[in-house]
Amino acid sequence: MRLRNSCPGIALGFLVGLATTAAAASDRELRVCADPNNLPFSNKAEAGFENRLAAMVAEHFGQQVTYTWWAQRRGFIRNTLKAGRCDIVMGVPSGYDLVETTKPYYRSSYVFVTRQDRHLDLSSLLDPRLHHLVIGVHLIGDDGNNPPPAQALGDQGIVDNVRGYSIYGDYRQADPPARLIEAVESGSLDVAAAWGPLGGYFAQHSPVPLTVTPIRDYERFAPQQFRFAIAMGVRKGDDALRDRLNEFIDEHWSEITSLLRSYGVPLVDQPVTVSGGHE
Repeated sequence: MRLRNSCPGIALGFLVGLATTAAAASDRELRVCADPNNLPFSNKAEAGFENRLAAMVAEHFGQQVTYTWWAQRRGFIRNTLKAGRCDIVMGVPSGYDLVETTKPYYRSSYVFVTRQDRHLDLSSLLDPRLHHLVIGVHLIGDDGNNPPPAQALGDQGIVDNVRGYSIYGDYRQADPPARLIEAVESGSLDVAAAWGPLGGYFAQHSPVPLTVTPIRDYERFAPQQFRFAIAMGVRKGDDALRDRLNEFIDEHWSEITSLLRSYGVPLVDQPVTVSGGHE
């Protein structure tokens, strides 16, 4: 902001007052960067588990959550956190180089999602049936990058029976990533290979009973990773906020874990099979 004023003292006083007001507002607010249409993580109705987690953090800090909403795709960090519009992203891969990350608060895995009535009991990337089943995967990024399951399937020559679904989908519709799981419900796909929190949540809310099982036998496909630690992210150099969030994670670990389980998130530390078929 540029001020033209014949009296520098008035301009300086205005700027000092403005800075003091902004600092006071910041002390009262937990300013969160989030996607408005990205369940199970976040949405504008604040129904995602990252919304719930943000509310827990704000209560612990004695603050009020305020949101900067931005579609979580290329440019998200640049236009939100780095632009100073907000101070925390509730879920990023641990060690993500664009931000300063907290300690991880959960670890999850890619999963297979199937209909219970098919009794496929799939869990291994080396299962020979994958050569014949119709498999759906999310394509991630503006250039349609292949996620780890698609790469591993391709390495085995499993290509013609794989169907790609954009994780962004039609953003005018609610919950674009759900289209992949809905294709399993309808029978258009035999199996979906999805990131665990997505598969687990949409299976929970499926009208058709679904089974979600963490993918195993992935080691031979290194350096592809199938399990990831998830942390919170703050601006580079904001060590004070990072340290406060680390303390929160330590003190509320059991509540965070309960929250994640309530959303059907498969946790690597205690692998479980998550079954759906209810609202």
